[in-house]
Amino acid sequence: MTAATMRAVRAGWLALLLIVITAALAPFAWADVAVPALTGRVVDQTGTLSEAAVARLDQKLKAFEARKGSQLAVLIVPTTQPEAIEQFSIRVAEAWKIGRKKVDDGAILLVAKNDRKLRIEVGYGLEGALPDVTAKRIIDEIITPKFKAGDFDGGIEAGVDRMIGVIDGEPLPTPQPQHEWAAPESMDELTGWAIPLLFGTLVLNGFLKAALGRVAASGLTGIIVGAVAMLFGLVWYIALVVGFAAFLLALVIDLFGGPTISSGRRSGWSGGTWTGGSSGSSWSSGSSDSGFSGGGGSFGGGGASGSW
Repeated sequence: MTAATMRAVRAGWLALLLIVITAALAPFAWADVAVPALTGRVVDQTGTLSEAAVARLDQKLKAFEARKGSQLAVLIVPTTQPEAIEQFSIRVAEAWKIGRKKVDDGAILLVAKNDRKLRIEVGYGLEGALPDVTAKRIIDEIITPKFKAGDFDGGIEAGVDRMIGVIDGEPLPTPQPQHEWAAPESMDELTGWAIPLLFGTLVLNGFLKAALGRVAASGLTGIIVGAVAMLFGLVWYIALVVGFAAFLLALVIDLFGGPTISSGRRSGWSGGTWTGGSSGSSWSSGSSDSGFSGGGGSFGGGGASGSW
């Protein structure tokens, strides 16, 4: 084999190797951008917006939702490539489900910063108040001039203000009060109470049994659990059933050697008895608005896109 033939063979093998590597990496190179988690009304994955702007937008959107019922959200991502912004936006809308279920009054302002593109995605229920032509005018006349000047805070806030303004003119169903806790009024709604009641019965009966004995502790446990259920808003007849169930549960548990709880300086299980100590452990909950979620609204691809 001549030297020229050897070089041709090596070049052929190298070309084949490059083809194989390219084919293997292609699925990763063209993978779609994942839909970001809905962590709040404003999700900025680029760090573009100032903290003050995010706070103002969040409060504005929260107040609007409470007053009007319609949900709006803002999302800023670096890019939507390889997808077009329209394709990515509808995936976000379907995942987030902004807007009320069956009212479909949600809208999303999406910005792909590195692509220099943006889109307003509009739910079915707002296509009358915020039609494609209006969304396009908001983008072209209000948002992109500020983006071109580098004022992203101002562009997003002005665009959101205008979206709120046009949606305000749409007659929508009266919103339900936000974060209002309602006591269950039927046995079917007690599912979420099952674990707290079971745990509370065990602990309360364990404490009382140490002082009163098994039967008296079970009876008093039932009375206290029923009273607490009424205190938290259960209607009286359901609270009565809950208290009686707690009484029976305490009796049955004691038949199988349920735990007795007494106070002490050390903590731990010992022979079916738990002693609570002073280890200093504590529980706390945050007050952030991380509980925000879409209301089940649907989207059909309405809206408009633009660039700057």
